[in-house]
Formats: sequence, structure tokens, C-alpha cells
Amino acid sequence: MKLKTLVWTSAATAATAAAGGVATDPESSWYRALRKPDWQPPAIAFPVVWTALYADLAVSSAVALDSDEGSDTPGHTTAAQELRAYRGALAVNFALNAAWSWLFWRSRRPWLAAAECAVLTASSADLVRRTYRLSPGAGVSLAPYALWCGFATALSTAIARLNPQAADRR
Repeated sequence: MKLKTLVWTSAATAATAAAGGVATDPESSWYRALRKPDWQPPAIAFPVVWTALYADLAVSSAVALDSDEGSDTPGHTTAAQELRAYRGALAVNFALNAAWSWLFWRSRRPWLAAAECAVLTASSADLVRRTYRLSPGAGVSLAPYALWCGFATALSTAIARLNPQAADRR
């Protein structure tokens, strides 16, 4: 992994975290009034888990981008095409990641946020698959990110189900 690549992926990951963080407001009266499932983790878990996952995302994607594992065999995509597709998938994932906070916290649309989170989970699973193709170790390392996004989808859906009128309480 090259330092230049790690700086780029770290900056992109930090920008994603900052974009989502600007919209996040767990102290809002709207959020405090929402019913939450009994299995929701304590509030402190979210910044701790997301910080670790974002660090892993930055490193794993840098390793994948700098790998020499591209498939340059006939009938397959070239390594350059695979890396270009990876960069696109990573950019889409970053955008989806940041968008959830805006849909949930700012737009106050739990159902829309839950649906978007399901798309984020699919994008994250695809990113793990793509990462694994380029660097198996980095792909395995990134798997908790997709799993956490799946958990976030379940949690978002549960909150939406428990609060059918939440979008009306803007």
C-alpha cells in the first residue's frame, strides 16, 4: 500500500464521516421522542464502532487499490477496468453512507432512511466482494463494515416500524 493512496482513501473516508456527522443530532427532541427497539446499542457504541469501521475502510480500500491482483486474462476485465470499477463502487458507497444521516436526522424520514440503508448494505457487501477480488485479506478485513451496515438497516427499519408517524413530527 502506497502512502499517497492511503492519504486519498483516508481523506475521502473522513469527508464521508464529516458529511454524515454534520447532519447527525442524537440530542434532538425529535430523536429523543422516537421509540427505539430494546436491542439498540447504547449511544456511545455508535461513534466508537463507526470510527473503527471508517479506519478499516480507509486502509482496506487503499490496500485494494494498490494491489496487483487484477485479472488481465482473456474474457475478463483488465486490472485497470477492475480498479476503475472499484473506485466507482467506493465513491457510491461513500455517498450512500453520508446520505443516510441526512435522510434520517435532517429529513426525519425513518422509512426512507431504512430503505436507503438497505441499499448501503448491498453496496457495502459489493465493496467487500470487490475488495476481496483485489486483496483477499483486505476483503476479509472489510467484512465487518458490511455486517454493521446490515445491522444498521435492521435498526433503522425497527425504528421506522415503531414510529409510523415520525415523519409527521418535523
